Amino acid sequence: MELYPIKFEPLYKYRLWGGEKLKTHLNKDYNEESIGESWEISDVKGDETKVLKGALKGQTLKQLIQTYKGAFVGESVYKTFGEDFPLLIKFIDAKTPLSIQVHPSNELAKERHNSFGKNEMWYVMQADKDAELIVGFESEIDKEEYLKQLEEDTILNVMHHETVAQGDTFYIPTGRIHAIGAGVLLAEIQQTSDVTYRIYDYNRVDVTTGKERELHNELALDAIDFKYFDNFKTDYKKEVNTSNILVHSPYFKTNFIKVEGEITKDYTKLDSFVIYMCVSGALEIESNNEKYTLKIGETILLPAAIDNVKISSNKAEFLEIYY
Repeated sequence: MELYPIKFEPLYKYRLWGGEKLKTHLNKDYNEESIGESWEISDVKGDETKVLKGALKGQTLKQLIQTYKGAFVGESVYKTFGEDFPLLIKFIDAKTPLSIQVHPSNELAKERHNSFGKNEMWYVMQADKDAELIVGFESEIDKEEYLKQLEEDTILNVMHHETVAQGDTFYIPTGRIHAIGAGVLLAEIQQTSDVTYRIYDYNRVDVTTGKERELHNELALDAIDFKYFDNFKTDYKKEVNTSNILVHSPYFKTNFIKVEGEITKDYTKLDSFVIYMCVSGALEIESNNEKYTLKIGETILLPAAIDNVKISSNKAEFLEIYY
């Protein structure tokens, strides 16, 4: 059977910090309250997304890779990851701040959790006035000073707080302390991993359990990268109708595309699946004489076997992601 561009049925996740923007801004369809995350494409065990429509409807990523192998993910990707899909794609809405947290490296995650590490990136889609992200440390700090601030409940004072706006992008390598602040809606691309070490959670009580959430400070200590950087935000171009490099890492590559009119994409030389996340407006994708619409808040996966697509829109912005 000929592979086609695939949309998956999102998985909606309750979070104590979740709001309503996934519904009000991205037109997601759910009835629950405090939904903080929409998992668009996931191979996390127990949280596998399923194909939304077409001849492959109902199949998981694992089943698709088992059947189509390199034709689905790319020969080199299949050789590296086998039947495991390497990326987890999300939209996140933080009504209140997320915990201060850090992710372990590939080596630590493998040793402790038999998991990938969690290198990730954020693309801000909407931010309320004065909304901020926390990324890294505000100044040089060593382990002893960090532990002192933690013990004295002043850890927020040594974090780097950055006010953000639509289009701001941050790469979060493993080891970098971070948190999404209140009022931020963003797209997140990450390795397939659900391992997070919470460092500080504002002494909040989760109404669903009546308890404060667990912290993982002992595990986190070995995972934290204490290096200081004077700039955490990603600079990138926004040229129209071209792939502008956004974040290229060993774990995923993401480009920013602003389309006005019509463009064609030739992936003949790319040995990978491609994912589009629409972050503004709406666009139409044509593949093998079939047309697919993609609106803000929607995600679509192009199997590696698809070499050429035509994209058209009056005005839209989307992220182009591949391995």
